[in-house]
Amino acid sequence: MASRSVERAESARAASLLFSCIAEHGSAAHPYFGSDALISAPDVARNVADAVHFLCALHGRHPGVVDLAGTRTVDPAARAWLAAASDAMVAERAFLTRLAVAAGAVPSTPGGAGSETAVLSQCAALATLAQSDRSGCALGAALAFAADWAPIRLRLEGAAKRLGVDAPPFGLGDEAEMRLVADVAGEIPATERALLFGAQQLAHQHFGLWDLLEARYLARRDD
Repeated sequence: MASRSVERAESARAASLLFSCIAEHGSAAHPYFGSDALISAPDVARNVADAVHFLCALHGRHPGVVDLAGTRTVDPAARAWLAAASDAMVAERAFLTRLAVAAGAVPSTPGGAGSETAVLSQCAALATLAQSDRSGCALGAALAFAADWAPIRLRLEGAAKRLGVDAPPFGLGDEAEMRLVADVAGEIPATERALLFGAQQLAHQHFGLWDLLEARYLARRDD
């Protein structure tokens, strides 16, 4: 009995590792994400519009990371969460689209063509990740997306207030449910490794997006 308890304690670590990864390497960890450029700078409207358009390009189309992960996951609890999250993404994509329209055109930025190529590469990388045949990888990417989307959503809600756009309720599931899904999947060591790999790669792509947006901001400022 004691041995079984130790095994369960050791297996119930996937969620902690996944959420730690997002906290340390996800969007909120990027300096630009929390900078005045997106909160209170004189050109905040342009910078937020830029972020909205690129987030829309990355996650505004169907199928997205969550939808694709649903086709690669067999665990019943994980599939139930993915189904609910996929439904929630319908509202998130519509919200992104309304914000993009309200924000106006993508700000003119030196080197803009290169930015478009970069985000297309990110879209392809995320699609590949979310369709991985490695058990747990796609689920890890989907869970990491939902965890990282929470702080991004707060930025979007701030933009929505300024633009007069109504934000729908955030429906990607609460953290407790996501942690349970991750820990159940992580009971199998190989699946846990794949789960965390998927999460790390998702965080890497999102961090890279904020790198791109910061570079675009600096290019506009120096132009």
